[in-house]
Amino acid sequence: MTDALLVLNAGSSSIKFALFAFNSEIGRKPVLSGQIEGIAAGGDASLDARDAAGAALEQHQLAGCGNHHQAIEFLLRWIDEHGGMRVVGVGHRVVHGGEKFSAPVRLDRQTLEQLADFVPLAPLHQPHNLDPIRVLMELQPQLPQVACFDTAFHRSQQPLAQLFALPRRITAEGVRRYGFHGLSYEYIAQVLPEQLGEAAEGRVIVAHLGNGASMCAMQGRRSVASSMGFTALDGLMMGTRCGNLDPGVLLYLLDRHGMDSKQLTQLLYQQSGLLGVSGISRDMRELLASDLAEAKEAVALFCYRIQRELGSLAATIGGIDALVFTGGIGEHAAPVRAKVCETAAWLGVQLDAAANSAGASRVSTAGSRVAVLVLPTNEEWIIARHAARLIAASSPEARS
Repeated sequence: MTDALLVLNAGSSSIKFALFAFNSEIGRKPVLSGQIEGIAAGGDASLDARDAAGAALEQHQLAGCGNHHQAIEFLLRWIDEHGGMRVVGVGHRVVHGGEKFSAPVRLDRQTLEQLADFVPLAPLHQPHNLDPIRVLMELQPQLPQVACFDTAFHRSQQPLAQLFALPRRITAEGVRRYGFHGLSYEYIAQVLPEQLGEAAEGRVIVAHLGNGASMCAMQGRRSVASSMGFTALDGLMMGTRCGNLDPGVLLYLLDRHGMDSKQLTQLLYQQSGLLGVSGISRDMRELLASDLAEAKEAVALFCYRIQRELGSLAATIGGIDALVFTGGIGEHAAPVRAKVCETAAWLGVQLDAAANSAGASRVSTAGSRVAVLVLPTNEEWIIARHAARLIAASSPEARS
């Protein structure tokens, strides 16, 4: 039986998982991966699992899978029955580490309580990230667990870059710019030397574009500035999230329409972005295929917001040596990359249209002053590596 690390990314009604062989070097591809979707009280969830090559391995309904506890119990049994793998540690994606956690951490009950204190900072994500941790502490209390934070990568930013112009008493409560998608940015920073050599240490801007979208400016492969701030609402327009918004709009909605915090949350997180502007879909593929004016405007606004953030981030780091696209839209939407690069010509970006259409990893021309890359992200591998390191360091017997 082979030792394995289980990586979990839990949402309100789903759990994404990946299983990595726990060797001296963690391979970039999991041996098993997939997700359990549709977790809801009184409902039936579904399992979708894939093998190491990404081919469908198993798909079926899970009757009566109404909460994370039942989903985790099923997943552990399923792993035990499929593949001869023994789970010796678990790594979790946790959205918020607050000011306290700037690196992955081995979990215990005290640390879990500290992470629960950050629920008000990420109420739509943090509680669900923590649920599987509690379940595993109950089911297998001796199983080592590690939390990896989406905010941690951005803790390298200067204190000034993290401040809002608010009274200090509010800042002292933890209201500051945190930035998110840090595990994705950490992966890109890790593999950049393979693509750029020494130039990877220069001025790099990464666009993580998906249903959630943000951008990060790096120097020395460390975060200098991010488009996201206190929450994952800020910055770029997203699938259903509004992105940057004048706070006066919220005051208007409160006073004019009598909206409360729950209604505002629904509006800003679930009804805005590509979906809100187009009135059609949050899916970039559907919008790019549509001839409707509303769809075209939604795509144009999405690209315009990237253009604005790109200029701002370039100013922050004094120029740009490389632009990297990642995430579902960044990796697969060639027209979006083309529009962004067209408007970034003033920065020295020259797009190779043929390479871009073909989905090449390098889509800039030979004469472009700025290297333009398209790199798939791999947050699960980053989590697995951190978990392996911390588990091996604190519990060498886990490998025996």
